[in-house]
Amino acid sequence: MNHNTPVPPLFPRTLRHLPEAHRRVLSAAHLRSHGVSSAETNERCRPGGTWQQLLPGVFLLHPGPPTGEERLHAVLLYAAREQTTGVPAQPGAGAPHRPLYADAMITGLAALILHGFSSAPPLLTLDRIDVLVPRLRRLRSTGCARIVRTGALPTPEPVKGLPVAPVPRALADAVAELADAGAVRHLLTEAVRGRYCEPASVVRALNDAKLLSRPHVVDAVDSLLAEGRAIAEERLYRMVDEYGLPDPVWNVDLRLPGGPNLGGLDAYWPEQAVAVELDTRAPRQDRGQDNRQDNRQDKADALCSEYTRKREHLERLGITVVHITPKKLRDTMEQQAAVVRTALMAAGDRDPAAYVVVLPRQ
Repeated sequence: MNHNTPVPPLFPRTLRHLPEAHRRVLSAAHLRSHGVSSAETNERCRPGGTWQQLLPGVFLLHPGPPTGEERLHAVLLYAAREQTTGVPAQPGAGAPHRPLYADAMITGLAALILHGFSSAPPLLTLDRIDVLVPRLRRLRSTGCARIVRTGALPTPEPVKGLPVAPVPRALADAVAELADAGAVRHLLTEAVRGRYCEPASVVRALNDAKLLSRPHVVDAVDSLLAEGRAIAEERLYRMVDEYGLPDPVWNVDLRLPGGPNLGGLDAYWPEQAVAVELDTRAPRQDRGQDNRQDNRQDKADALCSEYTRKREHLERLGITVVHITPKKLRDTMEQQAAVVRTALMAAGDRDPAAYVVVLPRQ
């Protein structure tokens, strides 16, 4: 081809059926399926040309810098197992639209940005975009794409037409690359405060990623669990108010007259001998080499045993204990209110409970 001869523009009707971002970023396979040869692609990508190669086999169809959205599409095109299955050969031909980005999804900080996290940095400031793929894929990190591997891909959540890892998984992949304790704490806190997910799911994802041996992550998790408990308590107050339950006494300790402390409760109805306890325990963690992690698990095991002993002791005294998790309060508040109301109504059919002293929680 004569280099002085202008390269004719790609016939626009062949790409008109694609979303706008897909028209600006295409793989070599997509271009071939639209009649653009490798020689023509190479010619357009020469210095001063109208196209540019962003990643191996992925091309930007304009000469300027890529936008954040274009970088996201480019990374997914690079990592996807089947790069042409989402594009029918002809518009309106009725060809099935299978996933364009099969076995690949955005994760890490870029995913949190897409989910709407304000504590994540702007997309254009990220040097690399994390993309999650199956462990056995033969891919390497290059350019703006950082490959993150997993034994089992989670179900992606569609955000702005892109497959995005769920928040707990995205958080774990982001935290794995962060050494700044403040940044980690802000991300975890926003995940709970912004109601993106429950603390237990975050801790489980961090544990699966073997990140709970890092001191700054452990400190952030402690703050996260405290934040999650405060939110759960606020939801419990709201449940009692919105569903017309009688007012309990809040945050109390029970004690046998002249005897030992029976434990603390989040809400207690003395006349009916019905108690509510928020189960905000962190999920069980794998033990690692770090003594601090072992100590945390020892405390968690002890807390689990304490929950069980307290519930059994109170029930032997005739006190009904309703355990509610933060997730149930968030997702099925009306159902939890019905459980408590049923326990209150059934109090009259039970034998009277033992007399206990009710004190403010210490």
